[in-house]
Amino acid sequence: MTTGRLVLAATPLGDVRDASPRLAEALAEADVVAAEDTRRFRSLATALGVTPRGRVVSFYEDVESARLPKLLEALHAGETVVLVTDAGMPSVSDPGFRLVAACVAEEVPVTCLPGPSAVTTALALSGLPCDRFCFEGFAPRKPGERSKWLTSLRNEPRTVVFFESPHRLASLLADAAAVLGPDRPAAVCRELTKTYEEVKRGPLSELASWASDGVRGEITVVLSGAPPRAVSVADLVEEVAARVAAGERLKSAAAEVAEATGVSKKELYDAVLAARKPGSGGHTG
Repeated sequence: MTTGRLVLAATPLGDVRDASPRLAEALAEADVVAAEDTRRFRSLATALGVTPRGRVVSFYEDVESARLPKLLEALHAGETVVLVTDAGMPSVSDPGFRLVAACVAEEVPVTCLPGPSAVTTALALSGLPCDRFCFEGFAPRKPGERSKWLTSLRNEPRTVVFFESPHRLASLLADAAAVLGPDRPAAVCRELTKTYEEVKRGPLSELASWASDGVRGEITVVLSGAPPRAVSVADLVEEVAARVAAGERLKSAAAEVAEATGVSKKELYDAVLAARKPGSGGHTG
């Protein structure tokens, strides 16, 4: 039996003119197009002057698992399946990961038709360092989880890129200013490649004030990495103790603080234990 292949096809973020000729060709010739939103896909195909010869199936988050068996069956039968999401690269905070993982597990060829990505577009426009960065997906929705997540970024040296919904942006930026400091540089990228594209750059406090009046559209936030700081093991003992007092396990707290600051995990752990001993003068509880 001849095995087909899965094609991950990036689609325009907004301006249809960003679509490549290869994308139009792939959509026209695919045996199956798996689309996050079939109506938006039909609109894209019409704008590209493409009439898909294959069948079009929906493939959004709630039906991913249910659709996998039929798509894998088609791939094993030798068909080409093209996966598209509403905008940007499939599987990057969009449907696709489960299908790719299943194809890898079953040795079905997977290839990528490169194209637009909100992550790299926002990073390039931010004016912040691009040589090292990390992508955090969508910011946590619940305040407690969001606060913990922001705390984990306090000492992150790399530029951080993440997505946020417009109605939560103001509270996110206010929390970020409180946790990370009001002067931490950042950029909010809105409606990338679309008519009302806007990139707002500045310290977190200013961005939080700007967003408090309301912001619309698709949002990508780029956050500057933490500036390097000179730290010693002794300086970090209290930080570990505070995290333990808040309910974290000592080993995990020491490991995370050590990783974030570049000190020796064993040395920090031993220092915390030493501070706990009677007569040490420590206050780690």
